[in-house]
Amino acid sequence: MGKNILLIGSSGDIGSAIARNLASEGYQLLLHYNQNKKVLEKVKQEIPDEAVLSEIQADLRDEQGVEKLLGQLVYTVDAVIFASGKASIGLFQDATESIMDEMIALHVKAPWKICNRILPEMIQKKNGKIILITSIWGDAGASNEVIYSSVKGAQNSFVKALAKEVALSGIAVNAVSPGFINTKMNQQLLPEEKELITKEIPANRAGTPEEVANAVSFLISDKSGYIHGEILNINGGWA
Repeated sequence: MGKNILLIGSSGDIGSAIARNLASEGYQLLLHYNQNKKVLEKVKQEIPDEAVLSEIQADLRDEQGVEKLLGQLVYTVDAVIFASGKASIGLFQDATESIMDEMIALHVKAPWKICNRILPEMIQKKNGKIILITSIWGDAGASNEVIYSSVKGAQNSFVKALAKEVALSGIAVNAVSPGFINTKMNQQLLPEEKELITKEIPANRAGTPEEVANAVSFLISDKSGYIHGEILNINGGWA
């Protein structure tokens, strides 16, 4: 049987693509979602029944939601992928403290707590994979997305630091950093705004969720065994 993968955010565009990829490669999935039950059911229809070990609904913006998820992990977790996320767009001076708290909880504290809980078993087995889907803005920063850029930057630092701490225990921690990807998160942009962005990208197009999922599949596989603490950019050359 394949390894058990906990996929956080499996109902998003990128999360769904990751689920389809991993299921086709023989992995068994623990599918987390928050609100998009309908999307999750569609994903489950597209993959073999035996690929889904469980589905877990939890809102990771608060501690109760994180504990709810952790309380339902009845299977061994061989790898965890963090593909959930939420953008925060607007002037920084207009941001409220509640938005700041929510973004930190979802993007920073939830991965901390989940990894903290599953790491002991991985260390005992001397094997495990942790992958975060971060963002180009975690490195470059983006005007009008200061909070989002900040929490994605925190994810990048978390990956690099934790990778050094657990590599000797046989655990690989890495990230995939997408650029401009054709997902719902970018649907608020006007057509002319999308065109301007595309012109800045050397590949001259937006990326697809499947291309991000392909990178995740590589990092999950044994082919990436000597890769630790890497932020793998999937951005068509857009820097």
